[in-house]
Amino acid sequence: MNEIYDEVMTMKIVSIQEKAVPISSSIRNSFIDFSKMTASIVAIQTDVIRDGKPVIGYGFNSNGRYAPSGLLRERFIPRLLEASPTDITNAEGTNLDPEKIFKVLMTNEKPGGHGERTVAIGTLDMAVWDAVAKIEGVPLYRLLAEQYGDGNIDDKVFVYAAGGYYMPDKGLTELQDEMKGYLDSGYTKVKMKVGGDSIAEDIKRIEAVLKVVGSGDNLLVDANGRFNLQEAIAFGDAVKDYKLYWYEEAGDPLDYELQAKLSEVYPHAMATGENLFSLQDATNLIRHGGMNPETDFLQFDCALSYGLTEYMRILDMLKEYGWSPRNCIPHGGHQMSLNIAAGLGLGGNESYPGIFQPFGGFADNYKVENGHVGLPDIPGVGFEAKEKLYTLLKTLH
Repeated sequence: MNEIYDEVMTMKIVSIQEKAVPISSSIRNSFIDFSKMTASIVAIQTDVIRDGKPVIGYGFNSNGRYAPSGLLRERFIPRLLEASPTDITNAEGTNLDPEKIFKVLMTNEKPGGHGERTVAIGTLDMAVWDAVAKIEGVPLYRLLAEQYGDGNIDDKVFVYAAGGYYMPDKGLTELQDEMKGYLDSGYTKVKMKVGGDSIAEDIKRIEAVLKVVGSGDNLLVDANGRFNLQEAIAFGDAVKDYKLYWYEEAGDPLDYELQAKLSEVYPHAMATGENLFSLQDATNLIRHGGMNPETDFLQFDCALSYGLTEYMRILDMLKEYGWSPRNCIPHGGHQMSLNIAAGLGLGGNESYPGIFQPFGGFADNYKVENGHVGLPDIPGVGFEAKEKLYTLLKTLH
């Protein structure tokens, strides 16, 4: 009798939907343009009813990686739907268990060679956590703080404006106007792309932006992995006197030797990690990349790296190596990372004002003030508080 009762009471996933949507743009960084960029959106519907409606968890992958539709539809969504309810729920059968689901998704997956599967699983993981928090009836940041953190929540999270992309017919005046717009919108620090032109031309662009933001501490630069070691050192030498807030992803993200050697000669803060998608890759960076836990920043993006479930393992690893979560400022500029920052005490979050919409940016009516932004007090990640994004996500059902 007890076995029958447990089976009846165990919640289930009813359906999972996926769709690829465009986030195309005329912008480019030092490596790619975004003219054909896509993203996957997913909806996981459960049989749990809240406020008269079934709980649906939503997710999407961050910009910079194309929609992993094939992997989701052919491998990971079927694998999750075929799993027994007891293999994906908590011991009481009352909520989804993200750790169990991660194990289900990684069944028959070999170690290493993580590739784009990290993006597919990260997309589903976001939807799982959205559903988990909705079933609990709390914002995700509160659930994280109370169940996985120290109980403290950051009411406002530091955010910087990521922009300064290369665009056709975009000169120094247009670049300055863009940065003025970010400052007028409440940001105190801005980021611009470098490495897509000569060092001399990029220096002109940097100096033009410095005239707007006032000091190097208000400017971040991102090479998107463009440089070899000699170029990375040369660029660092050219900008070191500006004392920039950080110098980001100078070389290939897996070239830990380049990062370590650059760290030996560049005297200020550096940042990297947005293109490292697993615990092992993150560990290798910390072991071999010469990063300084006192000054440098780590940008792992949960939506690209197997999800929040893996991200919390990375945070545990960082603690063992003497890193504070305050030195983690995730890539992605979306509400998922914002929840993690608020609930687990990260240093902040990236922001994309006006681009990569409707995914970039945060809840409507929550303005950036003095470089910080708040989060809505609604269950889940908070997608429902961002009208244009929620309108898109609802097309899945």
